[in-house]
Amino acid sequence: MRIGIYGGSFNPIHRGHTELAASIVRQGLVDELWLLVSPLNPLKQDATSDMAEYEHRLNMARLATEGIEGVKVSDFERHLPIPSYTITTLGELHKAYPEHEFVLVIGADNWERFPRWYHSDEIIEKYHVLIYRRPGCEMDETTLPSSVQVVDTPLYDVSSTQIRESVKKGRLMRKWLDEKVARYIKKQQLYI
Repeated sequence: MRIGIYGGSFNPIHRGHTELAASIVRQGLVDELWLLVSPLNPLKQDATSDMAEYEHRLNMARLATEGIEGVKVSDFERHLPIPSYTITTLGELHKAYPEHEFVLVIGADNWERFPRWYHSDEIIEKYHVLIYRRPGCEMDETTLPSSVQVVDTPLYDVSSTQIRESVKKGRLMRKWLDEKVARYIKKQQLYI
């Protein structure tokens, strides 16, 4: 099977994440897409002050993806040394599931920072990368390596940071949150 790996903090997960994941599966770009909830993003180590505990982020991701065909939630990185760099995670996934082909799914904003990723050249050599567009990120597709493909998905102008900030102000951005996730945030008193 061709498995898309879409990693992130998902702090919290929102409709932009889940609708994007569902779109990639529906288009047949992958057979399944695994949302890989990361314990710690190596490039965001200084931004952990308002990070919900890993279990909360994992629970919210599972709630948000219930009933979305082909989209799964994975805690695979939980069992790897922290932080787990993408090249390490992909290598360990390949060892654990040699029958699958793994494809990295990232946003255009992450592609802009991709040269800063640990062993980014090796990722491009060994794996396919699907890039989804992000508002405000322009891409010259003619300069992309052959293993990298820009995918046509809807644009979602929302971020987890905006959602956390709205919660701090006493408002939940329900338009962007699955109702089960909104209830979970409220019940667990996250991001206040």
